[in-house]
Amino acid sequence: MKKIIYDLGASRGENLPYYLLKSELVIAVEANTENCKFIEKKFQKQIIEKKLVVENCIIGEKSDDYENFYLHENYLLGQFPEPKKDKIDKFKKVKLKKKDILNLFKIYGKPYYVKIDLEEYDNVILKRIFEQGIKPNYISAEAINNEVIDIFLNNVNYNSFKLIEGNTVNLLYKKIDLNIDGKKSKYSFPENSAGPFGNDIMGNWINKKNFFKLMEYKKPGWRDIHASLLDLSENTQEFSKYIKIEKKMEKKAKLVKRFLRFKSKFNFFKDE
Repeated sequence: MKKIIYDLGASRGENLPYYLLKSELVIAVEANTENCKFIEKKFQKQIIEKKLVVENCIIGEKSDDYENFYLHENYLLGQFPEPKKDKIDKFKKVKLKKKDILNLFKIYGKPYYVKIDLEEYDNVILKRIFEQGIKPNYISAEAINNEVIDIFLNNVNYNSFKLIEGNTVNLLYKKIDLNIDGKKSKYSFPENSAGPFGNDIMGNWINKKNFFKLMEYKKPGWRDIHASLLDLSENTQEFSKYIKIEKKMEKKAKLVKRFLRFKSKFNFFKDE
């Protein structure tokens, strides 16, 4: 079966080089028209080769001709839900076509992996996918609120989970080994990317009971929940090990950040 990755909230394509390595077709969905133009220029070759499709639209739970979308002054932070009144002055309202996520699946094919990063709308799309019985081998969404966490944990089909911290992706996943068609390849994830998925994520898969406890500890925030339909979770009752792993990863990220800061200063003085 054809491996198709859906990048919902593609931004400026920070994830696309990795997804193109890991699939036969990538569907990049992005509402910000300027971001889409950036992707189309940068990945022109892959679009011509029909390895990449760019959909410039709002992704939703139903299709409409046009809906309001709110562009933020930071290209990363545009959103479909109307922003809160104390923040709306940072947004510009535009009209865009809205497409049902299920229609995209019908057009392009069954998803192998779905990455959801839709700024205040992840829970709606995640719920839509699960309620319609769509079961990608891998799926992720940002833990923006408790509803996202509950939707994952209440789904009977997914029992293996991992977690990626958004603010440390470029620090912890630098020059890692990827398995591409049986060959090992070094890869570094850039800042603002979603990072790896599946078994490219460090660590064992966590069972539902332990993951529930982990999310009680971590809380909603800038972190992505990954779920696998294929992989078995670690059979352990020792929940405390996951807290230790989280603290170890936090410490490692701080050390890498400190080293990169020192390296940058060293190079600056070296060039003077």
